Parts: sequence; structure tokens; C-alpha cells
Amino acid sequence: MTSLAPMIGLADVRTAADRIRGAVAETPCLHSRTLSSLTGAEVWLKFENHQFTASFKERGALNKLLQLSDDERKRGVIAMSAGNHAQGVAYHAGRLGIPATIVMPTITPYVKVRHVRAFGARVVIEGDTLVEAATKARALAEAEGLVFVHPYDDPAIMAGQGTLALEMLAQAPTLQDLIVPVGGGGLIAGMAVAARALKPDLRIFGVESELYTAMYQEMHGLPVHVGGVSIAEGISVRDIGRAPIEVARKLVEDVLIAREADIERAIVALVEIEKTVTEGAGAAGLAALLAHPERFKGRHVGIVLSGGNIDTRLLASVLMRGLVRDGRLARIIVMSDDAPGRLAKAAGVIGAAGVNIVEVAHQRLFTLASAKATEIEFVVEARDRAHLEDLLLALAAAGLPAKIEEPD
Repeated sequence: MTSLAPMIGLADVRTAADRIRGAVAETPCLHSRTLSSLTGAEVWLKFENHQFTASFKERGALNKLLQLSDDERKRGVIAMSAGNHAQGVAYHAGRLGIPATIVMPTITPYVKVRHVRAFGARVVIEGDTLVEAATKARALAEAEGLVFVHPYDDPAIMAGQGTLALEMLAQAPTLQDLIVPVGGGGLIAGMAVAARALKPDLRIFGVESELYTAMYQEMHGLPVHVGGVSIAEGISVRDIGRAPIEVARKLVEDVLIAREADIERAIVALVEIEKTVTEGAGAAGLAALLAHPERFKGRHVGIVLSGGNIDTRLLASVLMRGLVRDGRLARIIVMSDDAPGRLAKAAGVIGAAGVNIVEVAHQRLFTLASAKATEIEFVVEARDRAHLEDLLLALAAAGLPAKIEEPD
């Protein structure tokens, strides 16, 4: 191999672990009885969303920063990132007294921009993609003499991220599989080097969002075509690092694809079952397991919850969409003649069925029904979809035919 990959070995990861110990949290790796029951696998979750910056990215960032020369520390560092690498670099650079500049694309969630600024870094918003942000960061590094801290294609970064695997195998030594989110590839490469050195038979699976499958395409000899707006912006990366892809070709079993809807379901499941908040990228591993349970049935599986930095408005939307998918929140359309008392009658039937009314509105103008008829729109909360079907039967029996308006 001609890339940086040969420079990374188990010894480098162990040295990184010693170097960052005490400054980066050793996060819990806990067995989930409920997720194990749901999937047919024995599931352990590695809670990297418990890091101070709520992401594993601290590991590699700190390992890199601690290896800078005195001159490099004085000049300062620059990084490009959609959020978590930015926070890791900004936080530890500020803690170590190293000036930091972070270039972030316009797609970066505001919560991540706010946190980076709070850590004392200079933030530059540039470009619609990481590639465009990287171009700006390289130009600033050259113009201002700053040290460029790459988010994934750097041996120090990869070794730092690999410390996560050391912890997981110490905390859950029976693990047979690891499922790891893939953005640029630094995390899975570092973990693969460490984990396979310690346990050669262990299987490592990457996970990419369906819109950004660069590693999958490269590993399967396909032309790389990616793009679009993904809920997993932390792994919405166009280009895989050269060193990570070389490691992946040798040590990674396969790359799984997580659909956007699967990632949303995983975020909801982690909130409801594990009472923990993850961002889209952080939930991708569970999304892959839920979508491909047959590949892991009966095996001991470790899933990396890589980050928890999700915008609160987006989280609220994902949770509400989850209620809609499960039939616990629905919009029903009741058809009726436009006569006094029909709204009260419909509301009475809904209440008698044990269904809660959240919102209600009359629709007389934008409808194909007769001018003497009306549509009454109810947003209702039910136990599940079967409960909604019972409600439709009750409304029909009362002379108020209704339908559920399904989301697109």
C-alpha cells in the first residue's frame, strides 16, 4: 500500500489512549436488553454522545493537538468540519491555549456553530459542502501559517479514534461484530486496526446514509455518486480519506446502507428505549441493525453511538414524525353534511373511543365535496394504528365516514 495506512498500528492506538487518558471520557458500553430482544442479537451500545462535546471526535482531535510542536501551537490550527470535529478541535485547542479557526459549511446545524464559538474558536462559514469548506480552510492555512487538522485522513486522527475500539473490547469482551458510522472513514479505520489486531475474527461493518455511500461504492468498484440533504449530516461526506479506504479494504467486512427513514426510526428508538439523544450519524449504526437483523442474529454486536449533537427543532420534528409512522398521531378527515352539531357529534365519538383530539379545523372551500357538505380535519392521538382503525369504524357507525390522511 502507498497510503498512510501502514503508519497506523495497534501500538499507535495504545499510545494515543495513554496520551488522551484523563482528558477524554471513557464512555459507557452497555448491554441493551430491549434492543437485543427486538433484533435477535445481543446488543451493546457505546455512548460516545456522553463525551463533553457529545461526539467521539474529541479523541482524534486531542491526539493530534498533543503532538504539535511548540512553534505549531503558537501559530495555531485550522480545521474544516460540519460540526463534531470542529467542536473537538475547538474545545481541546482552547483548553490547551492553542488558537483555533474552524471553517464550517452552510449546512452545519446552528447548535454546532454555537458550541464551536463558545469554545473560543474563530468560525468561518464557507461553502455548501465539506469540499468547499476544505478549500477555504486550506487557503487560510497557507495564508496565515496555520496547521491544518484534517477530520479523518490523518494517522494521528485515526489512531485517536481507534481508542474507542480498545475501550469497547475491554468493556464487552464477548463482542463479535462492530457497527460503525462512516463519514470520511477515520473512525472505522482506527477502530478496525485496533479491534482486528486484538481479535482477528471480529467482523467490522461500516454504515453510510443512502445519500452518501462513497465508501460502499469504492469498496464495490463503483463510480462515486453522492449528494442530497440528509438527516445524518455528520456522515454526509463526498470523499473518503485515502488512508481510511485502504484500511477498510483490508479489514472491514462490508458497508451497510441506512435509509433516511431508518435513521429517523433509530433516533426515536434510542430516545424511547435507551433515554438517550443521538444525532442522525450517531443513530446510523442502530438503523443498520434494525434494517438488517438477519445478518447479526444470535451474535454479540457493538454499536457506536458516535454523537448527540442534533438541533432541538429537528429532534422534535423527528419524534413527532415517529408518532405519525407508528399511528400514535394522525390526521383524520371526517365527511359530514354542513349542519349544526356535527362537529360536537364527531368529537363525542372520538372521545368515547378513547382518542385524544390535538387539533381541529373545518374545511369548506378547498374540497371536492358538495357545497352543502364539510370536511372536518382532526389531528388525534391514539395508542397505535389498530386504535385508529377502531375509531374509523366507530365514526362510520355514527354516520360520519372518515379516512386517515397518510403522509407522503
